[in-house]
Amino acid sequence: MKIDFDGVQAFVVIAELGGFNKAARELHVTQTALTRRLQKLEAYLGLKLLDRTTRRVDLTAVGREFLPQARAIVQEMTAAVEQLKDMSRRSTGHFTLACIPSMTSHVLPSVMQRYAELYPGNRIRMLDGTSHEVRNAVLGGQAELGIAVHGEKHPDLAESVLFADALVLLCRSPHALEAHEAVTWSDLRDTELIGISSFTATRVFMDYQLAKQGIRLQGNYEVQHHATAINLVAAGVGSAILPSSAFEEGDRPGVRKIPLTQPTVKRKVSLLRTRHGGLSPAAQAFHDLLRATPLG
Repeated sequence: MKIDFDGVQAFVVIAELGGFNKAARELHVTQTALTRRLQKLEAYLGLKLLDRTTRRVDLTAVGREFLPQARAIVQEMTAAVEQLKDMSRRSTGHFTLACIPSMTSHVLPSVMQRYAELYPGNRIRMLDGTSHEVRNAVLGGQAELGIAVHGEKHPDLAESVLFADALVLLCRSPHALEAHEAVTWSDLRDTELIGISSFTATRVFMDYQLAKQGIRLQGNYEVQHHATAINLVAAGVGSAILPSSAFEEGDRPGVRKIPLTQPTVKRKVSLLRTRHGGLSPAAQAFHDLLRATPLG
C-alpha cells in the first residue's frame, strides 16, 4: 500500500490551523497545490475528510476519527527525517569495519580514540580476519570499510593505500642477531623461525624472499595470528618475521625488533570500500579521519 504522505500532512495542517490559507503558508505551497493534495488523498481513501464552505472548514466524522492517526503518521515521519538529517550533519551513527589483526596492535587504536573524541555517540563493530576475509566482508556488505593488505584489483572495490608496512625480525634476548642494527634475509639462514599461516599476506611476502635467498624455513611451530607469534617469541620459543606495525620496541621485555634489509620488503596496507553506493555518515567520518592521519 502506497501512503500519500503529502496528502496526510496537508490534511493535518489544514485541520490544526482551521483553514487552507494558513495551511498553505505553513507548508510553503499554493492553495491550489494544497487543495490537490487533499483531493488526491480523499480520492485514494474514497472518503471525504473535510467539509469546506466559503467561510469555514470542518472535519467530517471520518476526518475527526482519522486525525489522531494522521497526526501520529506526520510526527513520526518528521522525527525520522530530522534524525537522518542530524546524522548527516553530525556524522553520527554506527558502522562495521573489517580489519586485519595486525592493524589493531598500534596503528588503529590511536585513530579510534580520536574518532571517539570527535563522535562520542558512535559505535564501531569490528570484524578481524585475513586480507581475503576483509575483502569478502566489504564486497558482501558485512562491512562498510575494510583495512587489508593491498591485493589484486576488483571491479567493485575502491582501494587506496594508507601506508607501506615493512617486514621486521622479532627475536628474544639472548639471540645471535640481537645486537645488529639491521639484518639481511641471508642472516636468517640458521634462525629458528616461527611460521605464520600460509593464508596470510605476511607469509606470502616472507616465503618469496626466503625462496630468493635459497633459505628453507626452519621451525617446529606455525601459527595463524601475529599476536600468537609475538607471544611465542616473548616466551623464547623462536623468532618471527612480522609487519613492523604489529610490534613496537618495548611492548615485551627482552624482545627486539630489528629491520630486515637487502631487500627491505614492505607490504602496502589499503583502505577498502565498495565503488557502488555511498558510505553512512559515521563510516564516512571514519574514512576521512583515517585518510588524514599519518600512519606507519
